[in-house]
Amino acid sequence: MSRRSSVMTLAVLGLLHESPMHGYELRKRLNSMLGSFRAFSYGTLYPCLKELLANGWIAESSTATADAALPHPLSGKRGRIVYQLTAEGKEHFQALLGEVGPTAWEDEQFDVRFAFFGRTDAETRLRILEGRRSRLQERLDGVRQSMARTWERLDSYTLELQRHGLESVEREVRWLDTLIEDERLGRSDGSASTRGRPSAGHDDN
Repeated sequence: MSRRSSVMTLAVLGLLHESPMHGYELRKRLNSMLGSFRAFSYGTLYPCLKELLANGWIAESSTATADAALPHPLSGKRGRIVYQLTAEGKEHFQALLGEVGPTAWEDEQFDVRFAFFGRTDAETRLRILEGRRSRLQERLDGVRQSMARTWERLDSYTLELQRHGLESVEREVRWLDTLIEDERLGRSDGSASTRGRPSAGHDDN
């Protein structure tokens, strides 16, 4: 399973853990959860759903009986497919949440893991946050060394772009420091998450 496919699997299982959904609703929720800069297409979603069905982690049914139970039912004469988590899917989702390793704090997967921190145990949350901070600190050190070696040869626009990237990572490191402190002090009641992850180009002064 590719890294991208693994991220999609976790996201879909996590959303279906909340309630059954149409593919259309799933796509909207995925885009809302991860933001417009990582929007998913139907071409990405449906191969994932097909794989989850084959593995027995989700099941599908017609809207003839399930539509009324959906949070956002879709009207229309054609029957629509509703996806829901199976018992095996719930077990697999919990197993994925418990996995800790370098991929959990890489750019591709960290946002999805963080979105489901409410269902993740405290020890795993802390390890992921510390791993993410360590990875970003390595990135900061590398960018600073590169800028120190090459700044005299860069034009003003390229230099400004590098500074912008550096400041964005520094903001995220400060955000992670706050979250890690909250976890260690037992203040991880969700209030820290509501502060939001710093976005590129947004100054926190």
